[in-house]
Amino acid sequence: MSTKTELTRRDAALMTVGLAVIGSSLASPSIAAQPHMEAALASLQNALASLQAAEANKGGHRENAIGLVEQAIEQVELGMEAAT
Repeated sequence: MSTKTELTRRDAALMTVGLAVIGSSLASPSIAAQPHMEAALASLQNALASLQAAEANKGGHRENAIGLVEQAIEQVELGMEAAT
């Protein structure tokens, strides 16, 4: 093997390891398991989907509920991020 090939393989291996380390830290910040927050988030997302699928004849209350659920989703996500 030539030196050029060996350096290329070594460089590729180093880059692979480096990207794996960077990727693991970027892909998911070290968030501790939060089963209750995750369950709450899933429930809120389901509620939002149901509200969005409902007929719009609720005197503005459906739209208000959608906005409030969206705010709740945002707060749960922020809470989960803050726990890191």
